[in-house]
Amino acid sequence: MVLFPNCKINIGLNVIRKRTDGYHDLETVFYPVAVKDALEIIRSTELNFQLTGLPVNGPIDNNLCVKAYHLLKKDFPDLPPVNIHLHKVIPMGAGLGGGSADGAFMLFMLNKKFQLNLSEEKLISYALELGSDCPFFIINKPCFATGRGENLSLVSLDLSAFKLVLVNPGIHVSTKEAFSKLSPAVPTKSIQQIIQQPIESWKDELKNDFEETVFQLHSAIQNIKEHLYVKGAIYAAMTGTGSTVFGIFNAEESLDFSFPADYRCSVI
Repeated sequence: MVLFPNCKINIGLNVIRKRTDGYHDLETVFYPVAVKDALEIIRSTELNFQLTGLPVNGPIDNNLCVKAYHLLKKDFPDLPPVNIHLHKVIPMGAGLGGGSADGAFMLFMLNKKFQLNLSEEKLISYALELGSDCPFFIINKPCFATGRGENLSLVSLDLSAFKLVLVNPGIHVSTKEAFSKLSPAVPTKSIQQIIQQPIESWKDELKNDFEETVFQLHSAIQNIKEHLYVKGAIYAAMTGTGSTVFGIFNAEESLDFSFPADYRCSVI
């Protein structure tokens, strides 16, 4: 079985408060984007993991695909071993949720291939054990997210009439760094309200709270956002804790960018 885990962008990201458990409450809109990895599983005599494409840091046992397998194996002892082949296209540490997507898609694939009969609700529960962003990829439709990002409700948001540009400078932003100088606060207007307004109004009201800190640490990321606006973006912002920046352009806009050759630029 082969599926293609897609990435996401955060449209607005407000960090509201720090919780007693050390996590933060936030609000954001997760929006699925068609930049995709490839994930294949084949029944085998032992569990194997193969990685191609972009490099992924850390030991194999920390990969969310492998963790997803072990998570289900714990509750389904008869789950047979599989060969896992992950081809990475979505860069890591880029605010795109690529690792979370891979883990969530792995749960979905194992459930379908081996007829575990898990409901969407149960898959979401397993996905949350893998990470805060993972439940979104089980639903994989535009969602307003609160809590750690696990409380999800569908929203009516369709950007298909626009061009979406994603630019990644190859910088790995540490989540710890991104939170280091953050001052959580309740926004005066919720993201859920702002996204119902015309996109032209988003520039003045729709914020990513991490931008100020990350831009201070990595001016190249700020420069991308500014360049997208110079080139005619209706709205541009960093996604997640970075380092990817996206721009929303009118469909008829002629795109001509001057980013360094080693930047990854995708137009959807």
